[in-house]
Amino acid sequence: QAELGLNEHHQNEAINYMRFARFKRGLCLKTVDSCFQDLKDSRLVEETFTVDEVIDMLDGLQTVVHSEVESELINTTYTNVLLLRQLFSQAEKWYLKLQTDISELENRELLEQVAEFEKSEFTSSNKKPSGDLIKPKLAPINEGGSELLNKTVACLQEENEKLKNRLKTIETQATTALDEKSKLEKSLKDLQMIQGDQKTNINKDITELENRVAALKCQLEKTLNDSTANQKFLEENLVTTKHDLLKVQDQLSTAEKELEKKFQQTAAYRNMKEILTKKNEQIKDLRRRLSKYEPEN
Repeated sequence: QAELGLNEHHQNEAINYMRFARFKRGLCLKTVDSCFQDLKDSRLVEETFTVDEVIDMLDGLQTVVHSEVESELINTTYTNVLLLRQLFSQAEKWYLKLQTDISELENRELLEQVAEFEKSEFTSSNKKPSGDLIKPKLAPINEGGSELLNKTVACLQEENEKLKNRLKTIETQATTALDEKSKLEKSLKDLQMIQGDQKTNINKDITELENRVAALKCQLEKTLNDSTANQKFLEENLVTTKHDLLKVQDQLSTAEKELEKKFQQTAAYRNMKEILTKKNEQIKDLRRRLSKYEPEN
């Protein structure tokens, strides 16, 4: 069985339209047949006709058939426009924009495919009730929309339930996060208080240490200044002492010289010197005498 490449629902809709079109086509053909039958019944009553009479009859038949066919073609066009209007209206309700390709309407391959589909659908074995007995009706445009709407509502409800569950999960996570945040804030405040106390103690210790360092620095500077002053004083005293020592040494040397000079001028010195001179002479004499008695080497 030939297919149109549509889903089952849309294919059934196409079959319904083809049934409607076949019915309208049958009516049009019956109208054309009746035109010819009327001509036969009303005009073809004689056995012979002139050329002018035949031309007149054919012109009248042409006019009637032309009018009927034109009317049916116009009606078919308007019917197709109404069908497209139904489809476009349903599409616009769902904010869809349908597009048509007019060139495909003359695609011989597709037309033959539709013809094969119609042939397979409306064969004598599968033929539906005749249009003369049951006139097919187009399905209301709201039925397809309602079915799609119900499906959409069901999907939205399912998605809504998922979102509710997700929202509950997120709320639970948010509550847990807020509790954790409160605990962390409390811990942070406690830590900041401890750090503040420690910082105060550290600042106090640093201040005391800085004061002690400043005091030691002042004391060291004072000690250095005192040491520098003492050193300078000692150096000056040393220089003075050296000068005094040299002066005393010079005075002592002068005194010794004067004392020696005075001592040499005394009678005891002269006597002692004479005695020493005599003694030296005696020693020399004794050495000369002794040398006489010493053996020669």
